[in-house]
Amino acid sequence: MSLNEFELIKRYFTRQNCRAEILQGIGDDCAVVRIPTDRELALTIDTLVAGIHFLADCAPYNLGWKSLAVNLSDLAAMGAEPAWITLALTIPHADLSWLDNFQRGLFALADQYSVELIGGDTTRGPLTITIQAHGFIPHGQALRRSGARPGDLIYVTGTLGDAVIGLDLALGRNTLITSGDRDFFLERLELPTPRIAAGIALRNLATSAIDISDGLAADLGHILNASGSGAVIHLDWLPRSAALAKLKPPWEKIISGGDDYELCFTLPPERQNLLNAAQISARCEFTLIGEVTAAPEIIWLDSNSQVVPLNNSCFLHFS
Repeated sequence: MSLNEFELIKRYFTRQNCRAEILQGIGDDCAVVRIPTDRELALTIDTLVAGIHFLADCAPYNLGWKSLAVNLSDLAAMGAEPAWITLALTIPHADLSWLDNFQRGLFALADQYSVELIGGDTTRGPLTITIQAHGFIPHGQALRRSGARPGDLIYVTGTLGDAVIGLDLALGRNTLITSGDRDFFLERLELPTPRIAAGIALRNLATSAIDISDGLAADLGHILNASGSGAVIHLDWLPRSAALAKLKPPWEKIISGGDDYELCFTLPPERQNLLNAAQISARCEFTLIGEVTAAPEIIWLDSNSQVVPLNNSCFLHFS
């Protein structure tokens, strides 16, 4: 059975919109939405390309999930509540099984956050997924990268370094890892959890925030560059999963591997006592890893407080 573009959209991506702000969803030249008067609109867009951002044989369910998760993670870093998405899907051909599993993964995550698909485009070509996500933030409460100040404490959510081990496994490396740990690492790579609740809990609390998509070293660097600051990070304070702790990978791998989709944030020491309530609301662990400094560099310390020379590199397009 073959489908044309409009049949494909109707069969796999048209659903009944349930959000009151959507005046016109899929089915017209544009979507029309109403922005609540007491909210600001946050917008983000990400493109995932086969062979660059994911392996061509990635399970379509996982790809549908992750293509949305990476956008929701950006909204989380700003403290935004997700609302709507648009989807531009480029596929080599209309594989019905692939499309069915892709949309199931996409909507499985979307339904967790009451996110509605309101429009987009489909076309033939190399497998590429572009999603634009929209979310709401109360006036003046957006979290930004530029607010960190010397003396602020640096925290991260969840655990770091799992996804890069998942990538090794997907590429056929680390074949001696046990099956249970293997499944865990691959899930962390392909089914990340966007920290929406954490971002919302950190409104009016954190002085800066960013999502860790390119690795801690690079993304913390973005906060510090935007804030005109530096940092001291204690490597043995970095949160690692039990599975990662068994492997003991080099620190460079943990801080630069990417695809963690956790949050890194800063806050003044006097607000530290407010974090317990925020953690409960966020439903994930916050871990202190260091402090913001005035000197414009990141200093990595070992368990003996000795400086460890690490490469703060990450993947860069066009480099």
